[in-house]
Amino acid sequence: MGLSAIHILLVLAVAFLLFGRGKISELMGDVAKGIKSFKKGMAESDEAEQAMLPLVVETDATLRERSKAR
Repeated sequence: MGLSAIHILLVLAVAFLLFGRGKISELMGDVAKGIKSFKKGMAESDEAEQAMLPLVVETDATLRERSKAR
């Protein structure tokens, strides 16, 4: 009892009638902007993690030196 091709076409036709061509293209543009923003945020997050990596390594080395001194 799944969706057939006719059901999907019917849903798309109703959506097209309700929203019109302009609204659907605006919606797709907004979705594309959201995806781009998400990818940009993920890239910035990766850059921030890479920038913090030397600090983490330095802190770890410092902690090892302190534990050896005890």
